[in-house]
Amino acid sequence: MKKTHLITFALLLFAMNTQAQLLQIGVKAGLNYANFSGTEIQTDAITSYHAGLIAEVKLLDKFAIQPELLYTTQGATYKTALGDVKNELGYIAIPVLAKIYLSKSFSLELGPQASFLLSEKDKFNVNDANTFDFAVDAGLSFKITKSLFIQGRYVLGLTEVSTNADAKNSVLQLSTGLMF
Repeated sequence: MKKTHLITFALLLFAMNTQAQLLQIGVKAGLNYANFSGTEIQTDAITSYHAGLIAEVKLLDKFAIQPELLYTTQGATYKTALGDVKNELGYIAIPVLAKIYLSKSFSLELGPQASFLLSEKDKFNVNDANTFDFAVDAGLSFKITKSLFIQGRYVLGLTEVSTNADAKNSVLQLSTGLMF
């Protein structure tokens, strides 16, 4: 009887350890260097931020899916006859990335991102921002330790940010995070 309990307990611990290796959840935050692309208007980049939750679902030894839920601010500064105008757009972004491990520490990340506009802050209120933004993300990640990581990523917007302009989001992100 004791042997059966011991074997059951050992198998349960093994199963829990295997499950923990297949799914990791964490948090991340970092800086955005954001601008608009695809527009004839001269714009300057703004520095902003992003923060949120991250998960990694390991499917193969060198392949995982990485969904994220982030609050991110993007936008640009542009010149008008009245002076510089800073347009800052706050989004809830949901990237779902394929993560390919190049080694135990380095990985390549690539995938789509859907974003939903929450706020628009600028010096004048035009209320013409589109409420949905679709983008493609590509980047690299480096695990410093088993739990601590850093990432660099480029987010290329595919939809216009405004109904009155041909501008699309273009964002360079630098992040650090912690997996549990």
